[in-house]
Amino acid sequence: MKLRTMLAGTVFVVLSATSCAPGADSQAPAESAGPVKTGVPEGEVTLSLVSTPESGAAVKAVIKAFETKHPNVHIAYQDTNYDDYNKSLNLSLASDQAPDIALLNSVGTTVKDNLVRDLSPYAEAYGWDKTYAGTQLDQWRVGANGSTLGEGKLYAAPAGFSLVGVYYNKAKAAQLGITAPPADLDAFESALAKAKKAGEIPLQMGNAQGHASFPIQLVGQSLDGAEAAAKWTFGQKGATFDTAGNRAAVTKVAEWAEKGYLPASANGTDLQGATDKFAKGEGLFFVDGNWDAAKIGEKLGKDAGFFAFPGPKATAIGTSVAYAVSTHTEHPDAAAAFLDFLHSPEASAEQFRAGFMPADITAAEPADGTVMSDIVAAWAEVDADNGLVGFNNNATATMNDKFTATTQELLAGKTDTAGFIKAIQGEWAGTHG
Repeated sequence: MKLRTMLAGTVFVVLSATSCAPGADSQAPAESAGPVKTGVPEGEVTLSLVSTPESGAAVKAVIKAFETKHPNVHIAYQDTNYDDYNKSLNLSLASDQAPDIALLNSVGTTVKDNLVRDLSPYAEAYGWDKTYAGTQLDQWRVGANGSTLGEGKLYAAPAGFSLVGVYYNKAKAAQLGITAPPADLDAFESALAKAKKAGEIPLQMGNAQGHASFPIQLVGQSLDGAEAAAKWTFGQKGATFDTAGNRAAVTKVAEWAEKGYLPASANGTDLQGATDKFAKGEGLFFVDGNWDAAKIGEKLGKDAGFFAFPGPKATAIGTSVAYAVSTHTEHPDAAAAFLDFLHSPEASAEQFRAGFMPADITAAEPADGTVMSDIVAAWAEVDADNGLVGFNNNATATMNDKFTATTQELLAGKTDTAGFIKAIQGEWAGTHG
């Protein structure tokens, strides 16, 4: 699996996230002062780390492995759900109780507000440019204006990689006469119709946090192509959400809701709630990321399957899970040592065990017949087609909020395709022009 080539061509563009956080301005982020040292400092050190439930299983296991190797360092973990996390991260990083290390789902305004530390000196000292492909680090490089991605200083380090595709219940599929993953959109819709007719939930979904944006993005980029889709996702000048693929995708998802292919409770269910339901056997398909593979695989066992969304070429949504160091930390060297540990064999094994593609790809050795073997196969397909695209939800600092509100309106029948496209592109244009 060519991890270096997978991200090439997808993380090469510019994202200009205008600030809406308290205290944000147009000033360039301040320099991080002082020399850096590699390795774990002597003496007892306590660090705090915040993340989300989706990434929590992996990082908690990595923390345990790190503490075993370095018993003088204790890392206190705090879990925050995805929606609250994104909304509260800047406030948390700006507070007197700021965490030392924080998951970054997107750059947003953290750099512009001088909330996370420039890691470039550590990257040079540890040789991260030799550990990671340049494209894997570039998505966390931010220009002097505090918002342009792909250039400038480094503000986060990868801790494994996410991949969003389609989980399916192999036992239910077999009962419906579906012996292989759908090969195209028509076959996917045919399977949805079969499941509905048989009294099954065709497509499990939780949209309380806007995750109906996942199938919309997957359908849209499968029709438009990954390269064109990535231009919008990362904010390239002149890009638009108003494409043939996205119009078809929004229309399809609205039709699926109207036909009863989605749970009636989707807007009131969050992602983890939907994951739990699917893992209990409720639903034929479920669009979600590899971060939930461990839970789904444990519950469904051999009946858990996964595939890249069907289309002319294999495409998927994904990026690196990444952690930043607070500018307020009193232990930057210890925090950076933990970030360097993220690509170790021990950490990579835990990342893969939790469902992420590991920073050290040699750790991706799944058992045959498991959901992880399907995920690795899907990863290889997307790699071969250069089909990985970043999350549409991260196209601006507030895009996730817009997708949440607008997808909920779509599923409730309160907006149509034209209204949806206009709202999303309007949000994008407010940042990117």
